Order: sequence, then structure tokens, then C-alpha cells
Amino acid sequence: MTFLVGSACIKCKLTDCVEVCPVDCFYEGPNMLVIHPDECIDCALCEPECPVDAIFPEDEIPEGDEPFLELNAELAEVWPNIALKKDPPPDEAEWREVKDKIKFLEK
Repeated sequence: MTFLVGSACIKCKLTDCVEVCPVDCFYEGPNMLVIHPDECIDCALCEPECPVDAIFPEDEIPEGDEPFLELNAELAEVWPNIALKKDPPPDEAEWREVKDKIKFLEK
């Protein structure tokens, strides 16, 4: 089993999770993060660190976020690795409660 990042991360891209990851399996895109499924060791340290509850185990994917299982695997192959916390986007608070954000995903 692996953990993955879902749609709640889009446009929020808070990086609290990357600092606790012991294997540096997070990858950064223009407006969200993803987890490399082959590198994740299922330690679950990242899940409680996410302020927007965007991280979950692959067997507990919220309804509507099913495409993110494949998207995490695909995008982790092309996006750069991130291991240090960064400042959040200036407008992240405006996006926290927005639903159905997949249309805003920038690859």
C-alpha cells in the first residue's frame, strides 16, 4: 500500500508533509505535490501533517479522487523531488474549501 496526494492539495500546495517524510518521496508540480508510489514506505507520518487533509492511503481514496492514484505515479516521474518545506502560495487560504479542483491541476 502507498499514500497519495489528492485534489485538496491543488492550489494550496502546503509543504508541511515533506519535512517528515523519511524517504523523500514527495514531488513538486506547479500547483500541487504528489507522492511517488514506488518510494513511499507507508510510514503514515505525512498524513497528519497535511493541513488540508489531502493525503490518504490508496485503499481509502475519497470519492472523486480516484484519478489521483494514477496521477501521483505519473507525475512523480516527471516533477522534481522536494524534501524541504517552502512558503505556501499567497492565495492558498482562498483555495482550501474549494471542491472539484482537478480542473485546476497544472502539469
